[in-house]
Amino acid sequence: MPDGRGDNPGRQRESSRLGPGAIHWHRSLIHKGHGPLTRDALVYRHRRGHGDMLYCLVLDCSGSMLRRDKLALAKGLLSTWVQQIYVLRGELAVIGFSGSGARVLQPPARAAVFNEDWIAPIGGGGGTPMASGVALADALLLQVRRRNPGKRIGLWLLTDGRTHRIPPKPVHADFCQVVDFETEAVPLGRAARIARAWGCAHGYAGDDPIDGFHLSL
Repeated sequence: MPDGRGDNPGRQRESSRLGPGAIHWHRSLIHKGHGPLTRDALVYRHRRGHGDMLYCLVLDCSGSMLRRDKLALAKGLLSTWVQQIYVLRGELAVIGFSGSGARVLQPPARAAVFNEDWIAPIGGGGGTPMASGVALADALLLQVRRRNPGKRIGLWLLTDGRTHRIPPKPVHADFCQVVDFETEAVPLGRAARIARAWGCAHGYAGDDPIDGFHLSL
């Protein structure tokens, strides 16, 4: 017989209070009782503070990222991470740089659940104007900071580091991370060098830095 847990107002309040985040499977199974596991029965782990956070992703779309499918990997990870940011109810901004300049791929806004319409068409080629990309991102973050001084801002630079000049560290981000896409047999280690110059964390693309890194900050 059903144990009535699915109709327990206290548990429903607990589910609402926990808010968005990773699903707490044990509590969800208790919450559902003997009925089916529906969306309404899911209980989420609480993720404090991320709903008022801006995730700024600066994507290297240069010619070197086209080799060894690095840009394709970056776009796949971007799609996954945006879904995670959506679950966290965070805001998202995406800057791309390639050729001779940088462009805003997504202006600062609440992350959406469907993103393939703008992620899939992202192309690449040409030089690596990383300084322009970082400068454009920093200018965008300044605008956000002026509108909302209390907002927490993180910046992730997604690059294989194939540039000879290290750009200045962004001023208007609370923290940064360099996500390294270098896969060449003879690595140059320039992405790691950028991270050292910025005094920030460095991780490889396979380390899933959005999910595994920012939650500890």
